Amino acid sequence: MDLRQIEYFVEVAKHLSFTKAAATLHVSQPSISKAIQNFESELGVPLFYRSSKQLELTDAGHAVLVNSMQVLESFQNLRSELTDLMQLKKGQIRIGIPPIVGAEFFSKLISYYKELNPYIEILLTEVGTKRIRHEIEAGELDVGLVCSVTSSNESLETIRFLKDPLVLIVHESHPLAKKESIQLSDLAIETFIIYRKDFILYDRIIEECSKHGFFPTIACETTQKDLFIEMVQAKLGIALLPEKLAEKIPYTSIKCIPFQEEAIYLELGVTWKKNKYLPFAVREFIKLAREFVTQ
Repeated sequence: MDLRQIEYFVEVAKHLSFTKAAATLHVSQPSISKAIQNFESELGVPLFYRSSKQLELTDAGHAVLVNSMQVLESFQNLRSELTDLMQLKKGQIRIGIPPIVGAEFFSKLISYYKELNPYIEILLTEVGTKRIRHEIEAGELDVGLVCSVTSSNESLETIRFLKDPLVLIVHESHPLAKKESIQLSDLAIETFIIYRKDFILYDRIIEECSKHGFFPTIACETTQKDLFIEMVQAKLGIALLPEKLAEKIPYTSIKCIPFQEEAIYLELGVTWKKNKYLPFAVREFIKLAREFVTQ
């Protein structure tokens, strides 16, 4: 048994596909198949149900997967710690960032971090907050820039970056455009351009609408800020955007209206996994994030 077999097994289990695992690892499919067969032979148990339709983990496979991921994480921690001991201020940091608001709110933090640490490679992944937390827990991301600081996951630690209320954006011809402020109940009959389902803000909006007795009619779900704005400009619906983003909309024909109760906020934070060895690159990022919070 060697580390390569464990790595191959985890990747196949993740995708439930030898083909996808081979593409991800940049090795041939026969090499992965042979390594898995040897792994099963050494363990004395089948790890996968192999059928023409679907590859599935056996009960033994599920048990081996949990322990295999711990082995790979421990090895990665060992390599990171040895790098730190050798005082090599270089490495790699994998950051999850939400597409709609990430660049707008976190670009200064990331660019300053790169300026201070020019030899550290930054890998950015644009996904929603739910996915970011999942991938940090799975060890696929080091830190995440998230749109909600509240989480039931006790294995993650989070610091708040800022809190920004959502505001309504409508075309100037819309009847609501004349109001100085609104309540969420005023939107019961409106058509929404809304965040995608894997975004925390989707859940927050649906939750608040439900409290006011309605489920919003949805015209479009998107991760693109520009699409929010263009669809409102085209009079295809209304949208809720963080105030700091809404203030920068270039169209004078789009009006921004605050909520009277300010019930929905964008709560930006930085999150990472607790009880895990953090390499130099990650520790420096968290340290810099804390400094930005106190500014």
